[in-house]
Amino acid sequence: MSSKSITDRWKGKKARPEGVVGARWFARYRDNAGKEHAKRFEKKDDAQAWLDTETAKLVTGTWIDPRTAKTTVAAWCEKWLATYAVNRDSTVRQAATHVKRIVEYFGDRPLASIAPSDVKAWVVTLQADGLAVSTVYALHGRLAQILGDAVLDKVIPSSPCSRRTSPPAPKQIPHLATTEQVWALHDAIGETFRPAVLLAAFAGLRLGEVAALRVEDVDFMRGVIHPKIQYPDRPLKTESSRWPIPIPRELVVELNRNPTQRGSSTIVVGAFGRPVSNHTVYEAFRLACEQVPGLPAGFRFHDLRHYYASFLIHSGLDVKTVQRRLRHASAKVTLDTYGHLWPDTDETTRAAVSALFAGKTAAPAVSLRSVGESR
Repeated sequence: MSSKSITDRWKGKKARPEGVVGARWFARYRDNAGKEHAKRFEKKDDAQAWLDTETAKLVTGTWIDPRTAKTTVAAWCEKWLATYAVNRDSTVRQAATHVKRIVEYFGDRPLASIAPSDVKAWVVTLQADGLAVSTVYALHGRLAQILGDAVLDKVIPSSPCSRRTSPPAPKQIPHLATTEQVWALHDAIGETFRPAVLLAAFAGLRLGEVAALRVEDVDFMRGVIHPKIQYPDRPLKTESSRWPIPIPRELVVELNRNPTQRGSSTIVVGAFGRPVSNHTVYEAFRLACEQVPGLPAGFRFHDLRHYYASFLIHSGLDVKTVQRRLRHASAKVTLDTYGHLWPDTDETTRAAVSALFAGKTAAPAVSLRSVGESR
């Protein structure tokens, strides 16, 4: 059988048999998997046009199974979320929250019916509902992720999401505390939780990394922290998160207090010397914040990491060094987040150019001769 064909249903007959109802021309083709698809038409030209269109899609790789194309947003999201369950529990919960809003709006609509204008209208609706800029941006990103995976699975030929449909990205301006406030937080928090403040503010560890940091992850002799896991016992997000962090002797001494005095297996412990969750650490931190005057509104545990970045920058360290200490995958991430903290270079530039002029004035005159001039 040929891969495509058009046949006359009543070939050899002068007219459609009496009492028979149905289109005359029968077009059919096989997809790349060998499955046959067929359709009837009244006119041969229509049958040929349909056949040419479908086979062209097969050649260009844009062909979608007609039955798959009817998949609704709700059905695809359910399938997508099931495959997404391999991620961390907190990541899956956040995705499920996003999916709920997506399904509320697009629901029973076929995936293939969503146009860029529909995505823009959805974004406007989310903004009108009073959602935070960061939330709207995250929801659009989730929709783009879900529809992008639908394209990869050849459920739809292309995604309607793009930069043109995306809302503005939120401006992430870190809340910065003073050194005095950081030490005040250290003193205000429970004694066994003090290493948490030190690890975030003077080594840049994230909350999940702080709660999970084990004694074996710290080289007390050489003064190096080797992050390995995040709470409760999950791999770190990226390979760069595993980069070692050098720390001074003074910090080594402080981090060794709980293991020495309580025989604990982790650096941060509860009142009875046992490991604690990241939620427990954060609650202790939140209560300590209430006792420190002048902290920026909404100050978070992660802002201690921002403090770490700020004092590295103001200590004169270059971008690549700060990137390594923060364990960012690229310097671009560091600059996008902390670029505004680097000192203004206007005066430095003026001074550099001024030095060139000063050098010209002080240098002895040099006689220039044209090429070929005799000495």
